[in-house]
Amino acid sequence: MTIPPDSAPDSQPFLRLTPDGATAPVDRPLAREMPVAIEYNGAGYAVLMATPDDIGDLVQGFSLAERLVSHGDALLDIDVHATGAGVIARTTLPPHRTDDLLQRVRHRTSDSACGLCGVETLEQALRPLPTITAKSSADHAAIFRALGALRDHQPLNAATGAAHCAALVDPQGRIRLAREDVGRHNGFDKLIGAMARAGLGWDGGFALLSSRCSYELVEKAALADCPLLVTISAPTTLAVDRAAAASLPLVVLARSDALLAYGNAL
Repeated sequence: MTIPPDSAPDSQPFLRLTPDGATAPVDRPLAREMPVAIEYNGAGYAVLMATPDDIGDLVQGFSLAERLVSHGDALLDIDVHATGAGVIARTTLPPHRTDDLLQRVRHRTSDSACGLCGVETLEQALRPLPTITAKSSADHAAIFRALGALRDHQPLNAATGAAHCAALVDPQGRIRLAREDVGRHNGFDKLIGAMARAGLGWDGGFALLSSRCSYELVEKAALADCPLLVTISAPTTLAVDRAAAASLPLVVLARSDALLAYGNAL
């Protein structure tokens, strides 16, 4: 077994801003995230985005969740290989599970629940992103203003405590449009779709998301030419890397008392 890359947190530089305008440079550790390609019986099955440790556990649990093995089967023999693009995990299913694999592969050709469920190679998982052309004119005061107003646009979360929100915010920090969903990816898709259907642009504003900054959200923002992505929680290393590749400004850990700006944000 080839040991995958060390999953110890990477440190990245940010600029900490507070509501009174004070700034200070800070370094913050970020959880590592990279593509993990899973192959069964020599064929690519899926690419997961994961922290690159305990890969054997991940593949075993994923195989159980996919119903490709059961608790009564012997544990899978899993080979893990690190590559420049990510990690490849290869395993062979028991002979009596071959039909289950073929049936599941056929089912997954029309399965759209997860953005990477049908992706079979590391290269497909991290396709080049367009460079952001839109510009945001919002400052840190606008972001704090929007944070204070976000709860008023989260009726589903107020009732259930189980929904994320994605909001279109104008340069002054006023929320123009918001959408909720139990999935953070779905919420952002809903917002971008609602903007398209209503003919709305970013108009110098930004997107505010009540979630962590995952690489998927960065990619959705880049494809929507979002000029500034603001999230309530922290990013992963892959999210920061993908944002830099697309020249997407990031503001993360945006809370009422402080926020962290990365790269050319603010």
